[in-house]
Amino acid sequence: MKTIRISADIIECEKSELSAEDLELVKSSENFLPHAYAPYSKFSVSAAVKLDNGIIINGTNQENAASPSGTCAERTAIFYANSMYPENKIVAMAISAFFDGSIIKNPITPCGSCRQVILETEKRYKSPIKIILSSRNKCLIINSVTDILPLDFDSSFFD
Repeated sequence: MKTIRISADIIECEKSELSAEDLELVKSSENFLPHAYAPYSKFSVSAAVKLDNGIIINGTNQENAASPSGTCAERTAIFYANSMYPENKIVAMAISAFFDGSIIKNPITPCGSCRQVILETEKRYKSPIKIILSSRNKCLIINSVTDILPLDFDSSFFD
């Protein structure tokens, strides 16, 4: 028997340390937060995805009284991008959140379902997606969803 150690390199930084390109994506995500539909939890989430052609697509969480019938911001943005621009890969994603009208203190991570969708998108386009998790002052930068989804499940198990 042996122990397998899994590790990830995640960058923590202040918003002021982001590149202009990354800051633009974060700002797009933050600016779109008022479009979230979160009347029950008051927890609004926005995701901005940047395509390899430079287009930015935004998505927000959409709650439903018949939970879990709603959808997360990440999946909303990814599915729209993949539907409207199927030839363009997603190169980066920024995720921001409000709680009861204020930007949250610490970055949130995508839920398990969203991580799986991000993984499928990385595999589909054979390209990692940079994920920027944004909060009031700091950000976490993840180079690929595999860093936060170790031992992932994909189509290779169907062989």
